[in-house]
Amino acid sequence: MLQPKETMKGRNKHTASTKWIVVFCIFSFALGMLFSNRLWAPMDWDDQIVSLRRRQQELATTVSNDFATKEKDKEELMRGYKEAQEAIKSLDNSIAKLRLELPSARDIDQMGKSENLPALGMSSNAMSNREKAFIVIGINTAFSSRKRRDSVRETWMPQGEKLLQLEREKGIVIRFMIGHSATSNSILDRAIDLEDQQHEDILRLEHVEGYHELSAKTKAFFSTAVVKWDADFYVKVDDDVHVNLGTLAATLARHRSKPRVYIGCMKSGPVLYQNDVKYHEPEHWKFGEEGNKYFRHASGQIYAISQDLATYISVNQPILHKYANEDVSLGSWLIGLEVEHINDRNMCCRTPHECEWKAQSGNACVASFDWRCSGICRSVERIKEVHNKCSEDPATLWSVLLR
Repeated sequence: MLQPKETMKGRNKHTASTKWIVVFCIFSFALGMLFSNRLWAPMDWDDQIVSLRRRQQELATTVSNDFATKEKDKEELMRGYKEAQEAIKSLDNSIAKLRLELPSARDIDQMGKSENLPALGMSSNAMSNREKAFIVIGINTAFSSRKRRDSVRETWMPQGEKLLQLEREKGIVIRFMIGHSATSNSILDRAIDLEDQQHEDILRLEHVEGYHELSAKTKAFFSTAVVKWDADFYVKVDDDVHVNLGTLAATLARHRSKPRVYIGCMKSGPVLYQNDVKYHEPEHWKFGEEGNKYFRHASGQIYAISQDLATYISVNQPILHKYANEDVSLGSWLIGLEVEHINDRNMCCRTPHECEWKAQSGNACVASFDWRCSGICRSVERIKEVHNKCSEDPATLWSVLLR
């Protein structure tokens, strides 16, 4: 009976031993896992951190390179854009100039049909055969101003062979501009014709003379001159103003490369609404409330415009509005265009003494007159005195480089 009990004890001992082995194995495995994680995990994390940092650096380098490339591309793109803009601007200027310089057949035909300018219906062939000039100067004069014209001829305007030489060598054309009387072939017209035969310095306009028709006369001058002469500049000057031709030519030559220029002494006088004043403006209401001023425009004693502006006036003269004052009219024709207004105070020196001390200092004025008289006061008697005191060195005109 004892043997079975011992046998049972042996079996129980064997079972307990097996259980402990299993527990010991599980404990050892768990301990090994714990030890392994504590020992090797930091190494794996370090590797991962190093790897992440490497990838971050590579990404930063890639982004930096991409940014630099894009910046370079952006600079090239902006450079190309600016060059394209400049090319477009240059092309626009060229097109605008061509449009002005090459009026269509319809425009020329319209010029010919104008009741004021019937002689301008010229073919494009005739336009291309115009006389080449640098400056065409039109001296505004009247039938009653023979003494003024003679005083100009005796001072700043060359005569005879000298006048022809000035045209040939310097391209400077000077003419007294005058229209016709209201009566056909009147004694006034015949007197002008005889004077022109004597001096050959008068440009007749298809225009009826009258004090209140100066705006129309200005249109007629530019329209006639631009058909007869292919000039860089067209100048209007009054017959009671003193001009230094060499200084005028040198001044205009500085602006020769510009497409559309309007040069003179710019001013902005009051719009005179009172009926009893000399320069009354009947259309004063167009300029706003009483007391307003005109827009900037060149004083009427002398101003110059480039060829494309003279052509513009010639082509569009039937629809250009005329205000009471001729200089205001011209300013209104140009103010809505892409025109450079050049305010040159050397074109309105006072007499005396401004033009005198400037001439003595070697910086002669372009033009001189008295503001209070809108010209040289008593010009027939005084223009010689002004010429003696305010004229440029005689060599200036013939030494100036123009061509």
